[in-house]
Amino acid sequence: MAKKIAPVARAKQTLGPMAWLGQLLLYGLFALAVGTLSHWPHYHPLGPGEALIKVSFIHTGKPVGDCRPLTQEELARLPPNMRAPTVCPRERSPVSVQVVLDGRAVLDRSAPPSGLSKDGASAMYARLVVPAGERRLAVRVRDDVRPGASVYERDAKVQLAAGQVLVVDFDPEKGGVTLQ
Repeated sequence: MAKKIAPVARAKQTLGPMAWLGQLLLYGLFALAVGTLSHWPHYHPLGPGEALIKVSFIHTGKPVGDCRPLTQEELARLPPNMRAPTVCPRERSPVSVQVVLDGRAVLDRSAPPSGLSKDGASAMYARLVVPAGERRLAVRVRDDVRPGASVYERDAKVQLAAGQVLVVDFDPEKGGVTLQ
């Protein structure tokens, strides 16, 4: 039979005044470091006399083609549960954005549709740092690659103050391009 060894009991140690003072000093130094680094160095997202234009939206483009009716031969080759009278393309159009500021193109970008079948929404985000002041802003958004498709346009004169952020959004239900 094996003999059980009893655990060694330790004497309870109490912290003396020097240990408390040392702990208080270390916590104080830590708080001083956190406070200093939270206010220094100073961060300025924009320089003096600059404003920011953000182009940000998520939008699902139009289908790349029109729906077409299936012929009787095509319908006959399909299983009975798959016999829809028309077939529509699943793929969506990329969304193209062009931003013209004071007659100069500053952004011309296309966002491809997401998803494995390219049938999801297109996401766009761009930051444009511009000089503050009165500016002529033109935004064109195209969400359909088919010929003759309409283009959403917004042309406006905007007053940008130093440090101001102007958000360009796109929502067809609200009339297309919006400036906030």
